[in-house]
Amino acid sequence: MQDKKFYITTPIYYVTAKPHLGSLYSTVLADVAARWHKLMGYRTFLLTGTDEHGQKIAQAAEQAGMPVKQFVDQFIPAYKGMWDTYEIEYNHFIRTTDAGHVHAVQQWIEQMLKQGDIYKSFYEGWYCVPDETFVTVDESLNSSSHPSIHFADANQSGRAELTQPKPGDTGPACPTCSRPTVFVSEESYFFRLSKYQDALLKFYKENPTFILPKERAQEVIRFVEAGLKDLSISRTSISWGIPFPGDPKHVVYVWADALNNYLTAVGYPDASFKQWWPPDVQVLGKDIVRFHAVFWPAFLMATRVELPKHLLVHGWIKVGEHKMSKSLGNVVDPQLLFDRYGAEPVRYYLTRYMAITHDSSFSDADLEQKVSTDLANDLGNLLNRMLVLAQKFELSSVALVAQWSQPTQELQLSLKNTIELYRAHMREYQFHLALGELWKFIGHTNAYFHGQEPWKVAKQSEPCTHGELNCSAKDRCVSPKFIEIISATAHSLRAAALLLWPVLPKKMETLLNALGHQLNISTTDIIDQLETQPWNQTFMLKSIEPLFAKYEPAPAENAEPKKEVKEAENAITIQDFTKIELLVGTVKACEPVPKSDKLYRLEVDFGPHGKREILSGVRKDLAIEELLGKQGVFVFNLAPRPMMGFTSHGMMLFAKDSEGKTKPLTVATPVPDGSRVS
Repeated sequence: MQDKKFYITTPIYYVTAKPHLGSLYSTVLADVAARWHKLMGYRTFLLTGTDEHGQKIAQAAEQAGMPVKQFVDQFIPAYKGMWDTYEIEYNHFIRTTDAGHVHAVQQWIEQMLKQGDIYKSFYEGWYCVPDETFVTVDESLNSSSHPSIHFADANQSGRAELTQPKPGDTGPACPTCSRPTVFVSEESYFFRLSKYQDALLKFYKENPTFILPKERAQEVIRFVEAGLKDLSISRTSISWGIPFPGDPKHVVYVWADALNNYLTAVGYPDASFKQWWPPDVQVLGKDIVRFHAVFWPAFLMATRVELPKHLLVHGWIKVGEHKMSKSLGNVVDPQLLFDRYGAEPVRYYLTRYMAITHDSSFSDADLEQKVSTDLANDLGNLLNRMLVLAQKFELSSVALVAQWSQPTQELQLSLKNTIELYRAHMREYQFHLALGELWKFIGHTNAYFHGQEPWKVAKQSEPCTHGELNCSAKDRCVSPKFIEIISATAHSLRAAALLLWPVLPKKMETLLNALGHQLNISTTDIIDQLETQPWNQTFMLKSIEPLFAKYEPAPAENAEPKKEVKEAENAITIQDFTKIELLVGTVKACEPVPKSDKLYRLEVDFGPHGKREILSGVRKDLAIEELLGKQGVFVFNLAPRPMMGFTSHGMMLFAKDSEGKTKPLTVATPVPDGSRVS
């Protein structure tokens, strides 16, 4: 049997400050992917860590008045503590100051020198300190924004001519972060990046899914096609870095140091690194895609080891209209989010509503609304209602169901289709799309539970679970139909919990426990079993506290004071209201009633409740086409009423819009016919 391994990495984070929401986002994505593969029986390795060398870190330490190593050391508990807080199951936390990493990078440099892929020369050019990268004037002129640049007057072609810059002069904007560069003039070692231009282009062509989403690959390909220059990988003007082997004047430049962490963390250059190599997925933000998609694979080609299978490149998190960044002062502190919401609601929101394919806006208000709607209402309330109802009728042990009804079989088929789509999206690491499919199934399960009305069938006068019509335990014995509904709902909740476990591990383990189940991670493919095995589970139900909190929307600023609400005339009690059965149905046929200028005769499909003839007096207001095929809300238990030679078995509900036009009442999104409105 082929070994099923999964190696995934996060970026390593600069330790100039504590982790922010952007770094948490990358790490949560990696954790979700690793946990998903655990469910499928893979042994997994999740690598994260910190990048601790470079000029900007040395400058930050100097400004803080601290020795550099002491400065970086102070941030490590913040990162490790935050990942533990957010339930990140990482296998190794690498620091680029680790002795093993330093030694391995020096060995890599020696190998590259020996084979001629690194050579000494001289560098003059513009350098971005925040991004630790060298920038050409062409790159800057092609970027979207430019700060003030020290140029002489433009020549006749309209292109600016550089004056004779001196080291330390401010220069063109960095194309990545738009901040000014500084002029650097010094001796440097270079990696022969240009040597690998054709090999890189060939690799991109033969591996079209190397960069995910695929749309981000074109930018990289265009950059390489424009021509690669050899890459400066050492500095003499700074001392905070890995000493360059054989030349103490130099330290290794940050990208030759930092990128190699993915190799050194699993044991390189010792042969043991091959037990995990190559990385299956490397998670990173789009601002560092060039370094990972160009420099990194070129390094690996020179090292003669296999390249990563996928780079998963996510967009930025925006606060308002701006990218979240420390320089703008709009970073969101994950600790504050945890203190307010806990870990798992934040994990869910980042995974479901921060789409990997593009930049996404973050707001507390939206998080609260989504948690209240999706987690508290759709999922948590379904579990709670099922458990409360089962407890009410003293059903704690749910036995096997011998035969499933048609509505339950439809629910089973819905789950099978959901798992198929869920797996496909997870295979592409499109977590937000996978969760969207799962929530459709959760909606179907809610509609099933509503439509089957277990509170009504629990005590039907039919053979009880002992098979007897006049059971001596009839006061404690519920109908087989009730057990089927509870079992089907429990099977659906179990499936949802397993699929959601990578995102909400502790909450879903609590949910499973409420069903009398546990999650046992092993080499078994739990997802395959979930998809292929029949519904043959038994359940031991027990009540639990609500899984998720609901949040009330904050009042708008300058909101008008609430007006006093007058008591409605002819007020009814809640008991009166519960007597009304409001069901959703689809109008399958609509025709005028002869000799009437007001009435339509409707044939309405109520799913498991069958079809009914209903008369509606809206002929003057609505055309047949405005009703035919539409879902509406109907009073289902209205007493039959003879009208114009027909009998109406219910009532369709309507309202008038702001222009006074009659509109049928319906639901925001399609639901199964027969769903109850409550």
